[in-house]
Amino acid sequence: MNATGGAKGVCFSSLVLMLVALAACGERAPDTQHQKGDRPQRIVSLDYCADQYVLKLAEPERILAVSPDATKQFSYMRDAAVGLPTVRPIAEDVLILKPDLVVRSYGGGANTTAFFERAGIPVLNVGWAKNIDGAEINSIPGVLMHMAEGLGAVERGEEIAAEFKRRLSAVRKRTNESTLYMTPAGVTTGPGSLVHEMLIAAGLDNFQEKPGWQSLPLERLVYEQPDFVAAAFFDTLTNHPKGWSASRHPVARNQLDDRQVVPLQGAWTACAGWFLMDAVEALAAGPAQ
Repeated sequence: MNATGGAKGVCFSSLVLMLVALAACGERAPDTQHQKGDRPQRIVSLDYCADQYVLKLAEPERILAVSPDATKQFSYMRDAAVGLPTVRPIAEDVLILKPDLVVRSYGGGANTTAFFERAGIPVLNVGWAKNIDGAEINSIPGVLMHMAEGLGAVERGEEIAAEFKRRLSAVRKRTNESTLYMTPAGVTTGPGSLVHEMLIAAGLDNFQEKPGWQSLPLERLVYEQPDFVAAAFFDTLTNHPKGWSASRHPVARNQLDDRQVVPLQGAWTACAGWFLMDAVEALAAGPAQ
């Protein structure tokens, strides 16, 4: 899905090395120790994609800290994050909290998992969902249950997954109307993305035929238009570059002005999660008349 900025890498300073040694060799108090099979009691989340699962599945008293983006408008679970401590995805800041579980999607950089595990801290990584439904691990229910198991909330995860499947089966699909997905960054996406699967789940045809993420097809839009536009992130304008964007081109602006538009909240599609169902239902309902 769409990210709103790069994550900071883990710092390998002399202070970090000292903290790693303390974390790996020092004893923790019994009430903060995380034994195998126990539910984690001191959870730290490093990015807003991880925040969504932690805030949905773990009780507030088990959450040590969430990311600084947890309360932002593009965070679906932002209301649940209000009042919780936050932490930057930097090794010194995390280690000093003495968590018994670190949860991340992208936070901290590529070496984060190995780094914290060397310090004796388990890491739960959010899986990559490429399918809306299904039993496999790379589906939204699969990722949800992977996270529920890691957070010690299997029953809660099963309830959310069942509700997601119920809502998906209840969607009254549209009749193959051509739909252009558009963001303020001037990008769209074709087959091979979760957004494409989202459009299909709503009964729509994706106007973008090229696989993967692409710039808006401005030349094609001169002579061919979609039936309507799915406009995501325009509520917060978080997903846009500081400079020129294809979405500012008159041809692109005409799509928003002349076509019927289904507005999609950025929080619905910023990360792959059960909340994508809100976007599917909005798309199936179609443009407001």
